[in-house]
Amino acid sequence: IGSDHGGFQMKEQLKPFIESLGYKVVDVGTYSEEACDYPSFAYAVARMVSLGEASKGIMIDAVGAASAMVANKVPNIRAACCHNEFTARSSREHNDANVLTLGGRVLGSELTKAIVKAWLETWFGGGRHVKRVEMIMEIEKRFGK
Repeated sequence: IGSDHGGFQMKEQLKPFIESLGYKVVDVGTYSEEACDYPSFAYAVARMVSLGEASKGIMIDAVGAASAMVANKVPNIRAACCHNEFTARSSREHNDANVLTLGGRVLGSELTKAIVKAWLETWFGGGRHVKRVEMIMEIEKRFGK
């Protein structure tokens, strides 16, 4: 899990919640509300997942979209910015998303917890979705990421 200053408070609230669901949490920063640059932390989260050091990653910035853009530049990452439980489940079931990005300034605490729980507990559906995820990965390979 990681955040910039805009997501720091939400990250701090999510860590014990995620642990209560039975997951180990590795915090890659930031460690305060002091202004910082989200790309550094989004990259740190995505890198851990890409290298197999974590099975999934969560990144929180002010809105969530910017961190998804960064994370999706890292090979083998399929980051999804989710703002409700439906998109969280869909990103896992249909797209095998491995990084979730969230907006610490646009989502309330309880909704964020519900999104995270749905995302962590939804499995990739396989079947017809495998071909589409393979197509995503093939596009990534074309650009030598």
